[in-house]
Amino acid sequence: MTDCIFYGGKGGVGKTTCAAATGVRLADAGQKTLVVSTDPAHSLSDSLEVDLGSEPQRLEGGGESESGGLWAVEVDPETQQERYEKLAQALAKDLRSAGIRLGDEEVERIFASGAPAGSDELAALDLLVEYVDSEVWDIVVFDTAPTGHTLRLFDMPEAIGPALETLQSLRGQAQRIGTAAKSAVFGPMSMMTGRSDDEEESLEAFQARLERARELLVDPERTEFRVVLIPEKMAIAESERLVETLRQNGVRVDQLVVNQVLEDPDDDCSRCQSRYERHEKRLTEIHNTFPDLEVVTLPEREGEVQGLEAVGAIAAELPA
Repeated sequence: MTDCIFYGGKGGVGKTTCAAATGVRLADAGQKTLVVSTDPAHSLSDSLEVDLGSEPQRLEGGGESESGGLWAVEVDPETQQERYEKLAQALAKDLRSAGIRLGDEEVERIFASGAPAGSDELAALDLLVEYVDSEVWDIVVFDTAPTGHTLRLFDMPEAIGPALETLQSLRGQAQRIGTAAKSAVFGPMSMMTGRSDDEEESLEAFQARLERARELLVDPERTEFRVVLIPEKMAIAESERLVETLRQNGVRVDQLVVNQVLEDPDDDCSRCQSRYERHEKRLTEIHNTFPDLEVVTLPEREGEVQGLEAVGAIAAELPA
């Protein structure tokens, strides 16, 4: 079975670097690993210094083990959005069969009401199921968007479920009205003017995928969430809210990664010493705030971490 590791947290704390480094380490350990970016900003390409598209691609030099290998992909919400627009088009078709006319603007509004602020999260959930159930990879590592998007990602299956049930009910009513109308006009010939069930199957399959995504997210044997933060007060507070919300939703959280920690200050630099003391104080606060979580620290580095070699240097400091 394919396992999942999610990295999440406040924007700018190093989630992408941690996800990429974990992918490198797992690949080196012989695991077929896919790193997925669900962040609309897409910094995974920059981190790996590889041009990534919306289809998984294997990275040259990613994974020293012959049995493993490293793939990476950036979710393209615009491409995935077409799947959800088809749902609105299918609904409009059924309503027209019942004599209710919908123009393009009305169809767009129906679609927008279902996924305006969460289309990227819906795409991520859809692909989560696709990547995991394909069983091509041993482990899928997700680099998620900042905290607000991440929480919508985990709430989306429950939030969108009632809307889909209402949509199915409305479509069913429209189909029955349309069938009765055609039967009255065409009689037995109405069977020859029937419609394909492809759209109906599409709607049901979409709802099934969301339910499947929810199952994966809350399965502690398959999915683990790791929170990344920096030793600053606001990041600690936001991480506390994130961990609490994830656990309320039944998501397994075992580990915190504290990034950009100053570990070896210059003795002659008073400002460095002050910053080092502040970081030590924040680390103590983190341990006290999250006593049941494993805390991993990553040292502060000069410049950005880019390229497989640079990312690989961090990989050894993160647990597989």
